[in-house]
Amino acid sequence: MGERQSAALDGIFNALCDPTRRAILARLAHAEARVTDIASEFPISLNSISKHIRMLERAGLVRRSIVGRDHVLSLDAAPLAAAADWIEHYRRFWDARLAALDEFVRKKLKDQRRRG
Repeated sequence: MGERQSAALDGIFNALCDPTRRAILARLAHAEARVTDIASEFPISLNSISKHIRMLERAGLVRRSIVGRDHVLSLDAAPLAAAADWIEHYRRFWDARLAALDEFVRKKLKDQRRRG
């Protein structure tokens, strides 16, 4: 994995590690929203929400457009594909390991039944 791709994944996973940021993404998955509408859904200050949104923007997960005085946010789920690919690689690894373990245990049990 290249350094650039690794840095992008770091940003994505760092953005996803916080429950408030995940909740913002979940909200934006339904529809775009103004920053103030997003902020009203959380028991934290507008300043705190803005910091969370900036982190999501830096990770490329949220896009901001300005319509008059309103800052409108929308989800950009494309970067999540890289994270999903990374996770899938390790899922396949563990699936293979667990299948081998299952086969080993089944063989041991079968051998014990034959002897016992």
